[in-house]
Amino acid sequence: MSTDIFRLDGKRVLVTGASSGLGAHFARTLAGAGADLVLAARRPDKLEETARAVRELGREATTVAMDVGDYESVESAFLKIPEFDVLINNAGVNRVGQTHELGKPDWDAVIDTNLNGVWHVTRFALNRWLNAEQPGNIINVASILGLRVSNQLPAYSASKAAVVQLTQSVALDYARHNIRCNAICPGYFETDMNREFMHSEAGQRLLKRVPYRRMGNQPELDGPLLLLASEASSYMSGVAMPVDGAHACNPL
Repeated sequence: MSTDIFRLDGKRVLVTGASSGLGAHFARTLAGAGADLVLAARRPDKLEETARAVRELGREATTVAMDVGDYESVESAFLKIPEFDVLINNAGVNRVGQTHELGKPDWDAVIDTNLNGVWHVTRFALNRWLNAEQPGNIINVASILGLRVSNQLPAYSASKAAVVQLTQSVALDYARHNIRCNAICPGYFETDMNREFMHSEAGQRLLKRVPYRRMGNQPELDGPLLLLASEASSYMSGVAMPVDGAHACNPL
């Protein structure tokens, strides 16, 4: 089979949280496969590096200010966003602490971004596609912590588990409109959010419990991303795909 099936020529993809980390990497990967990009983040000035990388690959890049946790911010951003074919809900935050230790601001910050933010952006994308009677494709960046649980991450785990359920709900409700919705569930990949922890003694102990005995490298997400973003996965919807070095398979 030709690898052309994974190409995205003629497609435009909206990526949230595109200023750094996985979002910036996803943007470059998608551009390399032929997609034009709409890059969204709270601070549009921080998007310029990602936008330059996309343009250097010969693709268009539109930047827009969007705080996914703020419904009015998302509504305003959608007035400026051109038509797009694929949405990648990537923006996310984390707070560490046991349930009794987390204050309400920390809990709300995680839920507002990781769960409400996915709902906000998805809702506006769905309405646009439905009104235009056109197909759509949503990829939510969840986590293996949406499938299993780890210590001292109650808000993050709860938000990502809810994203997995929301993914399946959207897949079910909009299949008849030819709108797909899937989730990628990464294991431990180094990002700005977790870099300090992953290089700490506790982080190194954690990696010893991963069957591969290491973190994932960001390019190891490229195959799953391009599969779900392209027509190669045209009959897939409602899938929560772990990319975790078999971490979620560890015996209990």
